Amino acid sequence: KMAIPIRTEKEIVKLREACKLASDVLVMIEPYVKAGVTTGELDRICHEYMVNEQKVIPACLNYHGFPKATCISINEVVCHGIPSDDKVLKNGDIVNIDVTVIKDGYFGDNSKMYIVGGETNIRSKKLVEAAQEALYVGLRTVKPGIRLNEVGKAVQKYTESQTFSVVREYCGHGVGTEFHCEPQVLHYYADDGGVILKPGMVFTIEPMINAGKKEARVMGDGWTVKTKDRSHSAQYEHQLVVTETGCEVMTIRDEEIAEGRISRIMVNV
Repeated sequence: KMAIPIRTEKEIVKLREACKLASDVLVMIEPYVKAGVTTGELDRICHEYMVNEQKVIPACLNYHGFPKATCISINEVVCHGIPSDDKVLKNGDIVNIDVTVIKDGYFGDNSKMYIVGGETNIRSKKLVEAAQEALYVGLRTVKPGIRLNEVGKAVQKYTESQTFSVVREYCGHGVGTEFHCEPQVLHYYADDGGVILKPGMVFTIEPMINAGKKEARVMGDGWTVKTKDRSHSAQYEHQLVVTETGCEVMTIRDEEIAEGRISRIMVNV
């Protein structure tokens, strides 16, 4: 079994910094997410902001050959959508933007949903809200001493109670001085190899949930993942560190703190 890194306080300070920058990109891009813009243009705006303003490295760019700085996934795209000048947003689209930055060798990884024009159909609106709450359910579960699979169990139970399904093929992951490391964080109840959460573990929770069935497939470009039944899909992602009393949500945005459904320091014991 692979060892799960326990981050030192020094490393956690570095990770906090990377995570704040990653979350700032999602806030910065929001006003640009509107009908008529292409996902290629959104990617360029994010890319220039990361490189020129933030002085960070976009982690997705050239990662295993991925061609862009961000992943932008619309409607039935589950994840890993490649930004393109051919993809024009229209009112009612639901869009996930996934941003990971590298600052001084440390990674910050997060994503959120945007509804183009602010309105969409009732089912897709409910889906977007449920994806965010599914993430929050996971965050509220994290505390030292529990089995890792308690997180997936809680996320799955909530998601299915909302009549949605959890994608199985993609999961949260350890992150730190590398983009992906142990542990694998499944968003459904399954064997976790006996992993017990300990303070200093850093990973993402990022449930992808579908309006229809859970099955997904990779398109011909080798990256874009769509729902098999072409139903809409939604995802939110945060990066966290396990603390003595719960977790610290390192990619939290001010808008979320204002809503009060989660806090930066989650006391879950």
